[in-house]
Amino acid sequence: MFSKFLNLELERRNAIMNAAFREFANKGFDDASTNVIAKESGISKPLMFHYVNNKKDFFLFLYDYCLDILNREYFDKIDVHEKDIFERLRQTCLLKIQVMQKYPWIFDFIRVAVFTDSVAVKNELKERRKMVENNSLERFYGDIDVSRFRSELDINKAKQLIFWAVGGYASQILDQFKSLDIVEFNFEKIRTDFDGYLNELRKAYYK
Repeated sequence: MFSKFLNLELERRNAIMNAAFREFANKGFDDASTNVIAKESGISKPLMFHYVNNKKDFFLFLYDYCLDILNREYFDKIDVHEKDIFERLRQTCLLKIQVMQKYPWIFDFIRVAVFTDSVAVKNELKERRKMVENNSLERFYGDIDVSRFRSELDINKAKQLIFWAVGGYASQILDQFKSLDIVEFNFEKIRTDFDGYLNELRKAYYK
């Protein structure tokens, strides 16, 4: 159904996808405007529908495509054999940043799709949600080695505080992708700064 869309040159295809991710993420399925998506993609609405069929089919296609992207560029690249909480968080956050360099609104779009109440797409998304649920926080952090934590700490609370701290920093970086030109970002600097913060956290929580 979407062979014409997938055969588009990469730059044009990503422009349409990113415009759609942003519009659906900001307004939800029902209120999202295909006129806005077409305009921000730099194409006419009739031409856009030549590639994507209709709004509902496009939304469901984007959701499936997102999961494929995340499998290839995020979940499959996480080393689940790494048991150190800071190293695991380093992997997941840096991979997330790399994905968002290409698709700044992808995670917001998935969040909206997972929690949508729209009757137009809710049933079709029900089965698709299982994959997102299976890739849960527990799956990636349930087997962390806690032997290096300081003995006086409440381990569960310490882990949660670490998640909040790292998540807050990562969210700050990710939010900038939505408001600035991504070519301004120096990934090496982000990685160096992030490593510095992780080292400080290690000092606070490890023996």
